[in-house]
Amino acid sequence: MRDVSAENEQQERGYEGIMPQNQEGQVPLLTHKDYAAPSVFTVENLLREARRQKGLPLGHVPSICVLDPDGDLVKHLHATDRAHRHPTWACYHTVLDTFVQDGMEVGIVGWVVGAPFAVLVAEELFASGCKLLVSITSAGQIISKGSPPYVVLIDRALRDEGTSYHYLPPSPYSSLDPILCELLSTSWNHTYVPLYTGASWTTDAPFRETEAQIEWCREQGILAVEMEAAALYAFAVAKQREVICFAHVTNQMGQTEGDFEKGEASGSETALHVISQTAQHWSRWNHQRNQE
Repeated sequence: MRDVSAENEQQERGYEGIMPQNQEGQVPLLTHKDYAAPSVFTVENLLREARRQKGLPLGHVPSICVLDPDGDLVKHLHATDRAHRHPTWACYHTVLDTFVQDGMEVGIVGWVVGAPFAVLVAEELFASGCKLLVSITSAGQIISKGSPPYVVLIDRALRDEGTSYHYLPPSPYSSLDPILCELLSTSWNHTYVPLYTGASWTTDAPFRETEAQIEWCREQGILAVEMEAAALYAFAVAKQREVICFAHVTNQMGQTEGDFEKGEASGSETALHVISQTAQHWSRWNHQRNQE
């Protein structure tokens, strides 16, 4: 029979003795990493073989793409006849749709949930021509900025997942590019979608969000909990890509009846306003820097 009290005591000491360790006494996730070394398995070769097997020509995705982990925006775009299947997207695991927003073609991939999946798709999008990737994910409230739903621009994300450690050495947070953060936070029109800026907690285990960990996150000033941002930002820094993550704070972790309401059209109108502003500000800034 398990000695639960002994296990709890081990957990209070920092999980000593119960975490898997290698012969050097270190957690495998954090060992044998050479961050400057190229990967043997490359995204370009994967896409090459996918195109061969699917009989697809070489093509390019839109310069601005969106990850929609909940899939609600993708469903809304299809329901309103705005979504069109991209003809050359070669990913084995996903479908890429395109739509036009404010005269700009945007690519979108739905149901990309969790850090490993999000970074896998991000790698493939950038290898296929993407220049800016925007992630808009549902998130749980840690520090209240009002009654959900509302939107947070994630400026840094607590690395409580595994994927980021394959891209950057260990550190508490991975961060949004400061230039992109300033670009949005100083020019945002709050009329339709008020925007807060702050930190998130990225977890791989949403059903292990304990009271003690939530309280610790509050003490650190963390606003929300989600599942992708820390890894996407680590990937962006390591690969010198432009990624912006938003947390659509939609719930209080099911603590109250009627939680998880996202607003009009399951939050799709809010997401479209976020995409519009982000794309417009980035496009103007990108055009200006290309002229310099």
